[in-house]
Amino acid sequence: MASLAVLTALVCATLAASGAAGVRVELARIHSGLTASQFVRDALRRDTHRHSATQLAASGGAATVSAPTRKNSPGGGEYLMTLAIGTPPLSYPAIADTGSDLIWTQCAPCGAQCFKQPAPLYNPASSTTFGVLPCDSSLSICAAALAGAAPPPGCACTYNYTYGTGWTSGVQGSETFTFGSAPADQTRVPGIAFGCSNASSDDFNASAGLVGLGRGRLSLVSQLSARKFSYCLTPFQDSRSTSALLLGPSASLDATGVRSTPFVASPAEAPMNTFYYLNLTGISLGTTALSLRPDAFSLKADGTGGLIIDSGTTITSLVDAAYQQVRAAVVSLVTLPTTDGSAATGLDLCFALPSATSAPPAMPSMTLHFDGADMVLPVDSYMILDSGLWCLAVQNTTNGAMSTLGNYQQQNMHILYDVGQETLSFAPTKCSTL
Repeated sequence: MASLAVLTALVCATLAASGAAGVRVELARIHSGLTASQFVRDALRRDTHRHSATQLAASGGAATVSAPTRKNSPGGGEYLMTLAIGTPPLSYPAIADTGSDLIWTQCAPCGAQCFKQPAPLYNPASSTTFGVLPCDSSLSICAAALAGAAPPPGCACTYNYTYGTGWTSGVQGSETFTFGSAPADQTRVPGIAFGCSNASSDDFNASAGLVGLGRGRLSLVSQLSARKFSYCLTPFQDSRSTSALLLGPSASLDATGVRSTPFVASPAEAPMNTFYYLNLTGISLGTTALSLRPDAFSLKADGTGGLIIDSGTTITSLVDAAYQQVRAAVVSLVTLPTTDGSAATGLDLCFALPSATSAPPAMPSMTLHFDGADMVLPVDSYMILDSGLWCLAVQNTTNGAMSTLGNYQQQNMHILYDVGQETLSFAPTKCSTL
């Protein structure tokens, strides 16, 4: 998640590489009993502030690493990847986030300042491969503070990472991470720089931390020197299925109907330099092209505007001028009465169905026209149904702000980030079958 602020400090500490570069991680969703409207409302609470902020190599090779990934519904719409840390390996779930870089997990001792997590706390003292990351490491957040000077003896870098609705703090460490669910397919990668958090707010939803998959040097993608990675997000309403996140050469798309669009070069300044920008040139609802300015989603020279794709944000947000066009087009096709769903869902446009069991009317697909590629969204990927409310799962941002393609709109879409070729490819897929 893009952070609002990163505070770092040099402290003295007494805490005491092989070449795998590919990983496979499975993705899945946990169901907590919350309704769809509840988790969308809470996800929007976080999404609202997510990208208004500042943001802050282990090994290379030819193997592919993977991680099991699942959908997480408690309080929001994140997807969790499962990986293991330390020696012996301790498995834990973490939010998979293409919109940030830092990899972190909660560490013992934690006490009352840590949120409840589904896995045991990682204890660095119990791992034979943990080490404090040197302050002058190229992966140290504190390296800039040294300005080339030699670090003091026993130096460690502490951080306080503040998000829009949460925070985490701890010390940067180095550790061996294990990827893959079956023992025969597991890959161990030493020397991964990560955040060992011993204090966090209660905002990270049935996870034990977060894995940044952005462009920056601290991300898992960068530390593995993975030139490409892929994922396929299972539907929000599917609480049982898992899918795989692949990092490395085996990440590919074999489906029919693959479309590809180039990334837009990211600004050099943080936090924009960690984002994956796309050139969205238009939007259609059915066969009707919406009337949008040609530069509605352009990335400006000062770093404002643009549109990014983000696995860690739930609901797509569009600059207000574009959102109002989408909203008006949906209203023109639906004869149901509109209702204020902001209290229940946080979404601006909702329709009241005749009853909680009534089926919504038929709607055409929505098409996002990217540079050289059309992404066709079925109605279930832009409308959300819950308890008699049928809502547009899109929100607005102020004009000039960044737009975001969220994970709700990415469900049942196999997506490949080819970082080496600076290209995003995608194809509609039943992700639960992969």
